[in-house]
Amino acid sequence: MVSRLERPVSPLRRQSKRAAATRRSLLEAARGEFTQTGYADTSIADVVTRSKGSVGSLYHHFGGKADLYLALFESFNRAQMEQATAAVTAERGNGEQDPMALFLAGTKAYLQSCWEGRDLARLFLDGGGPDGFEEVVRRRTRDWVRQNTALLHAEEQRNGEALVHTLTTVAGTAGREVAKSPSAERARQLSEDFLELIARLAAPRES
Repeated sequence: MVSRLERPVSPLRRQSKRAAATRRSLLEAARGEFTQTGYADTSIADVVTRSKGSVGSLYHHFGGKADLYLALFESFNRAQMEQATAAVTAERGNGEQDPMALFLAGTKAYLQSCWEGRDLARLFLDGGGPDGFEEVVRRRTRDWVRQNTALLHAEEQRNGEALVHTLTTVAGTAGREVAKSPSAERARQLSEDFLELIARLAAPRES
C-alpha cells in the first residue's frame, strides 16, 4: 500500500504550484520595480526581466501593468487588515472589552505593518498608480470606516460618525508618516505619539 507521502503529485497539482510560484515571482518583481521607479516609469519589460518570466505569463496572470499594480495593492491591503484584525482578536482574547482600547490595538498593528512594508506603504499612500486607482483607495477607506464604526459602536454615540472619520483619517496620516520614517526608532516614537493623540481625540469631554 502506498502511503500518502509516497503518492506522486498529480500533473494538475504540479501545474497549480507552478502557476502560484509564477504569480508570486511576478508580484515580487513588480514590487521592486514600482517602489524603485514608480508606476508610470515602470514597463512590462522591466517586471518580466526582473522576474525572469515571460510577457505571456504576466498577461496570463494579471492582464497588464494596471492589473498587476492593483493586485499588489489588494495583497498589501489584505495583509494589513489581517494584521490589525489579529491584534484586535488577541486583545479580546485577553479580556479587553473597551472599544477604544481595541481600536488602538488595531491601529498600532496597522502602523507596524506600514513600517514593515514601508516600500509599498509609501508607494500607495503617496498616490499615483493607474487610472481608477483613487476610487479603489476610496472604496477601501470606506470599508475601513465601516469596520471602525462597528468596532467603536459609533452609531450609538453623539457625533459618532464624525469621530470615526476623524480617527480613520488621523490613522491614515500616521501610516504615511511612519512609513517615511528614517529609522525603526523614529517610526516607533511616531506611532506612540499618534496613538496618544488618537486616544485624546476620542476621550469623552466633560460637559
